[in-house]
Amino acid sequence: MIRTVAVIALDGVAAFELGVLCEVFGLDRTADGFPGYRFDVCTVDGAPVRSTSGFTIVPTADLGPVGDADLVAIPAATTRPTVPPAVLAALRAADRRGATLLSVCSGAFVLGAAGLLDGRECTTHWKYADELARRHPNARVQCNSLYVHDGNVLTSAGTAAGIDACLHLVRREHGSALATKLARRMVVPPHRDGGQAQYIETPIPVSPTAATLEPVLSWMQANLDVTVSVDDLAARAHMAPRTFARRFRAETGTTAHEWLTGQRVLLARQLLEETSLGVDVVARRCGFGDAATLRHHFNRRVGTTPLAYRNTFRDRSRIDVDELGPAGAGAVGVGPAGAGAVGDGSVRTG
Repeated sequence: MIRTVAVIALDGVAAFELGVLCEVFGLDRTADGFPGYRFDVCTVDGAPVRSTSGFTIVPTADLGPVGDADLVAIPAATTRPTVPPAVLAALRAADRRGATLLSVCSGAFVLGAAGLLDGRECTTHWKYADELARRHPNARVQCNSLYVHDGNVLTSAGTAAGIDACLHLVRREHGSALATKLARRMVVPPHRDGGQAQYIETPIPVSPTAATLEPVLSWMQANLDVTVSVDDLAARAHMAPRTFARRFRAETGTTAHEWLTGQRVLLARQLLEETSLGVDVVARRCGFGDAATLRHHFNRRVGTTPLAYRNTFRDRSRIDVDELGPAGAGAVGVGPAGAGAVGDGSVRTG
């Protein structure tokens, strides 16, 4: 049971991520039936540290409380932290005695520097996931999850995903009813559908990059609502089907079917964000044929349903001019295939 919480604030700590930990564990809500925690914000020697927002944070303690804390939390700072040896030693000691370790956003890099991500599944902000995996090749980085709980280590994605991770921890420790009550108090959803895949940017290239298949890829992008087979595409490329399939994988890294599905999902995302078209119409415009097929592929790649995605990302300030024009992808930009399927969080008990 978590009763004591120590947050380690490094120089350059992110104010919002630190604030999330203070909001969930540092406020005394015992009068309203919430559990109380002994809570400390700790620095190496108890000296103030500067936040990324420019103001100074005065801690409540040095690293002393980390020695017996049930939960040790690391808010975001920088992806290239200069971690004092005393912090690394304190984290390793906390891990050895079985304390719960929690990182928010780029705080995962501090856990990685202590060697505590090796062999574990973990996550961080999607923008930094590749760097985390490169720097810590023995970590199993899940780039699409909002949070990942593996054993005693809980890592979360960027910024607000720290709230999801903290509520998950409260739910595990105190039950769903209390976690939901706390979420209501904080005016946040107790559970978010989907994962990071729905937030990842999808830059739109001017044209596909492929040495010999660029004309075919451009045609595919401009005709996403057209049903085509590999044989059709091979004929357009003036190749035998087997040769076309080998060349396509060599130049794009995937199959024609997977590439085309990815483009159609990206177009669906844009139509859901920027128009009021019904899901059935979106499905037809994107080449999926019907809403059920769209939902299947959308959920597999984005981790949520088309309707939930629209409710989250719809830009209601836009004029839906696309609704008045002809179908087809020509008026709507599309980009590279989206990321794989995800959930709201991954829990591992190893």
